[in-house]
Amino acid sequence: MNIRTMSIDDYKGAYQIWTSTEGVGLRSLDDSHNGIKKFIDRNPNTNFVAVDGDKIVGVILSGHDGRRAYIYHTCVDTDYRGQGIGKMLVDASLDALKAEGINKAALVVFTDNQIGNPFWSAIGWERRLDLNYYNKSLNRKNV
Repeated sequence: MNIRTMSIDDYKGAYQIWTSTEGVGLRSLDDSHNGIKKFIDRNPNTNFVAVDGDKIVGVILSGHDGRRAYIYHTCVDTDYRGQGIGKMLVDASLDALKAEGINKAALVVFTDNQIGNPFWSAIGWERRLDLNYYNKSLNRKNV
């Protein structure tokens, strides 16, 4: 098992994991090849894949605005779960963010995500109950 920085060449394998993982929300533009390329170009050192041979078996996207980091689409292939790969991806991401001077990270998990919520709690992330999350789509094509 190898954890390495993600490149846009990894998109097909990453997308396959995202679409086969229950509870992951994908957007037509943001998560398209071009959308992910834009994200990786902006955050070249903080996105990672787990690779077994030449197969991508895990992925994490993370980036920051110079102040706060955000983590997205952390998934491990069903056949590889329970081996600590998700935690290794998170640790690689957090180490890279720390190296860029970031002191805090956040993420969003759907309340009904039966895979993601227990995972994040188990590795020490704190669920916030004191705030509301809001968003607004700026492009109607981004469904």
